[in-house]
Amino acid sequence: MSSPPVKRQRTENTPITHSDVWYKDGSVVLQADTQQFRVHWSVLCQHSSFFRNLEDLPQPPDQPLVDGCPIVEIQDAAVDIEHLLKALYNPALFNEKAIPFAYISSFIRIGRKYEFKDLFNIAVERLAFENPTTLEEYVTLSDIVKAAGNPDPSFVHTTTRIVHYPGIHYDMLALARENNLLEVLPCAYYRIARMSMVTLFQEIQRPDGTVCALSSLDRTTCTLGHERILQAQWKPGNSLGWLMRWIPAADCTDVSSCQRNRESLLNKIVLSAEVHSFITVSYIKALFCTACGDLVKAAVTAGRAKMWEDLPSYFDLPPWSELKSSTEL
Repeated sequence: MSSPPVKRQRTENTPITHSDVWYKDGSVVLQADTQQFRVHWSVLCQHSSFFRNLEDLPQPPDQPLVDGCPIVEIQDAAVDIEHLLKALYNPALFNEKAIPFAYISSFIRIGRKYEFKDLFNIAVERLAFENPTTLEEYVTLSDIVKAAGNPDPSFVHTTTRIVHYPGIHYDMLALARENNLLEVLPCAYYRIARMSMVTLFQEIQRPDGTVCALSSLDRTTCTLGHERILQAQWKPGNSLGWLMRWIPAADCTDVSSCQRNRESLLNKIVLSAEVHSFITVSYIKALFCTACGDLVKAAVTAGRAKMWEDLPSYFDLPPWSELKSSTEL
């Protein structure tokens, strides 16, 4: 791994301020932007192989000091360094059910760059939890299950291990793509591709007043993925393919009712013009008699599994098997 750019001293005569992370018995001062953080070599070295190697480097005789501590200037946003250091010194943060996205993004960016493996892994695990790689995990998280499978095109997943806010799906996608976390991308793209086409071109205001929007690349990928999935879900063997070629069960107890419900469901989904690739099995099964319901359950279950397996391809990504090593540090 190539070493991130780190300077042992600062040459510019810029006003410097002390951050809240300032330990009087600290042994090293990190400087990011115009903020300084006084911490301990021992804490940094315990969690980062990069800083273990850095501490072993000989210091120049004219090394600038702050209260006897060497200054290490790092070319990163001060807020990212602050989040990382606060987590190192206050591990109780990880006991929280949901962690703010700002911390997740800092752990991934700084964790990968400076080899803070534990923090990086914690952040990736939470990001991957919200954007799983298996259909079983996706269904468990989905509010569609809680709503008895109502195929609602306006459905948006509510994050549970990362603090939820409007626009978080855009931010999670951008973070995963910018940091090459390919394993996260198929589900992250799919969650957004399920939204209406109008929404994909809109900005979303975050609670702090800032706005987020899809990049032109992500918007194109989501738009193409949306259209591909809309077509694929109706193909034989996929989630809704059985609706196009309906044959009641041989022992159907109410052919007219099952046929009527099939036509009603078909019309409803077609008119919605939305993505229903992973529509809930229990919702569909309940519309038919027991015999037909069993056939429908088998068809929907197999179709959903096939579409999940194909999910990366709809967004021009490699197969799942090639994506699952991308989140390792």
